[in-house]
Amino acid sequence: MSAGQGSTGNVIAAVCSFFIPGLGQLVQGRLLKAIIMFVLAAALWIVWMGWIIHLWSILDAALYKPGN
Repeated sequence: MSAGQGSTGNVIAAVCSFFIPGLGQLVQGRLLKAIIMFVLAAALWIVWMGWIIHLWSILDAALYKPGN
């Protein structure tokens, strides 16, 4: 079964990333991307720019299509 854009799995992943940047990518099995999102967001929150990575993390999880 393939999960397409907007699927329940992507919605759950986006909600996870809403709470912790990168968690949605981790739920989707994308460990490297999850680490990158989490580290970038954590580093940039220090200078109040982490919200950019936080939003990117949510959108990336929501729009993910396996095989990309």
